[in-house]
Amino acid sequence: MEALRAADSPSPREAFAGRRVAPSILAADFSRLGEQVTEVMDAGARVIHVDVMDGHFVPPITIGPLVVSAIADRVHDAGGALDVHLMIERPAGQVGEFARAGADCITIHHEADPHAHRTLAAIREAGCLAGLALNPGTAAEAVSDLADAADLFLCMTVNPGWGGQAFIPESPGKVERMRSLVGTEAMLEVDGGIDSETVVPVAAAGAGLFVAGSAVFAQDDPAEAYRAIAAAADAQ
Repeated sequence: MEALRAADSPSPREAFAGRRVAPSILAADFSRLGEQVTEVMDAGARVIHVDVMDGHFVPPITIGPLVVSAIADRVHDAGGALDVHLMIERPAGQVGEFARAGADCITIHHEADPHAHRTLAAIREAGCLAGLALNPGTAAEAVSDLADAADLFLCMTVNPGWGGQAFIPESPGKVERMRSLVGTEAMLEVDGGIDSETVVPVAAAGAGLFVAGSAVFAQDDPAEAYRAIAAAADAQ
């Protein structure tokens, strides 16, 4: 069933505006997923990140459109947005399913799609913001020819696949290069090893959206952990 956004809810672009910490449900307790999503949104989160993995592009298998659909109304009713990160092969074939499930932004990997320009256009046509992610081993310059095709650019600050990995120290330099290539208006996101310490240099380098999984949901008090990262990043 397609998730509908209330007429008085902010648009996805408004929900993503400014600096935001995006808790990733990859690290959540799925036995009480709805409760944990509400907990971090009550603490101020407005972007909820969903890591989708297929066992091919990356080794693990995680979740699909049904989970997005299960939390979409809860997130939208609270004035938030769903940030769906497809770490999968052939992402074009899944765009429609995730859009219907309630995704507000769908990000694909440059390395996973030889027709990224076409897939980004399809994401926009489906009514979602379009995102393009780069793995750590992909040069920042890969975004140059797609700078106008995407709304959001994601710099992976770990190699994709598992939560809880250590932040790659060279990442702020790559973030800075990506910011110079995509311009000041594009949304620039980082994902991997983000906590209240590592968020500081990537924020200074130009990122405005900070995905945090284990640093939020693996903590005793996810709401307080969220607030600590947001404060360190001077984020909303």
